Amino acid sequence: MSRICELTGKGRMVGHNVSHANNKTKRVFLPNLQNVTLMSEKLDRSFKFRVSTAGLRSVEHVGGLDNWLLKTNDEKLSSSAVKVKRELQKAAA
Repeated sequence: MSRICELTGKGRMVGHNVSHANNKTKRVFLPNLQNVTLMSEKLDRSFKFRVSTAGLRSVEHVGGLDNWLLKTNDEKLSSSAVKVKRELQKAAA
């Protein structure tokens, strides 16, 4: 399973472990992903996503799942999030 946030597109980063002797070895920084259920107010349904904690705070800051999906580019969203976004756009029309 890929370690990528479904709403923000945040993925793993690569860096170094640096010892006291300044030896560098490769390491991976993984995002803090959580399984969450977010409620869509316009569709009156809940959806399960795998979201980073930073992404979850961003969604709450913007005003909820509906506002987040409508303002975010499709390239950042997962395929399941894009499906929810399409449902929101149909409901608004």
